[in-house]
Amino acid sequence: MKVKQSLCYGLYRPKGMSLDEFCRTVKAIGYPAIELWFRDEEFEELCAAAGKHKLVIASMCGHKSLPDGLNKRSNHERIEQELRESIDLAAKCGIGGLICFSGNRQPHMSELEAIDACADGLKRIAPYAQKKGINLNMELLNSKVDHGGYQCDHTAWGVAVCQKVGSPAAKLLYDIYHMQIMEGDVIRNIRENIRYIGHFHTAGNPGRGEMFADQELNYVGICQAIAAAGYQHYLGHEYKPAGDPIESLRRTFELCNQG
Repeated sequence: MKVKQSLCYGLYRPKGMSLDEFCRTVKAIGYPAIELWFRDEEFEELCAAAGKHKLVIASMCGHKSLPDGLNKRSNHERIEQELRESIDLAAKCGIGGLICFSGNRQPHMSELEAIDACADGLKRIAPYAQKKGINLNMELLNSKVDHGGYQCDHTAWGVAVCQKVGSPAAKLLYDIYHMQIMEGDVIRNIRENIRYIGHFHTAGNPGRGEMFADQELNYVGICQAIAAAGYQHYLGHEYKPAGDPIESLRRTFELCNQG
């Protein structure tokens, strides 16, 4: 089995290319899925184009505000409502995963208190997500380079939240680029925690660029390890292409499809 690849479409659609043509093109390369971050005015058109070309929409953000998230208990009512609406839309459109955010660290709140707060927030909505067949994927991001202050910045932290929620719908979005910056040891961490991972994002490090030989991550080995672990969800590309984005996606698909 090989890992199922996806792509964050906003990074790769050439200027002037219609969504229909873009979806047709990436399907022809071999991609089974695309994804987005937040819903916008193109969402309905994107769903239609993806459906026409038999592409899954693998993931989207489930609630607002990356820095102001689940670790703040005063946000729980708002986030629950936003997630409920997103779950209904995801179920309607066949989107299997919704991205969630811990938020940035709060003054005078310990790490354990923040873990409890995030878990309690997810517990409010996880049963509904599970009923609808949707995963709530809390994103692991680096707080060193790109997202200063973000709290869910180590795999063990995110796993602790998932364990406290105690629902198969509570998972992690393991961003390989971000976790290389924060902790490294990527393949071992993936293997040991694969049951808690509901989605992956990729990019080369340093620079969040392409995933080829001029950066430090071995994506051939990483993708082979993910597939060998029995992972059933999607690996979404979120890097910044250096040149022609379509040619970059073609090279990336071939790179990650080895094994």
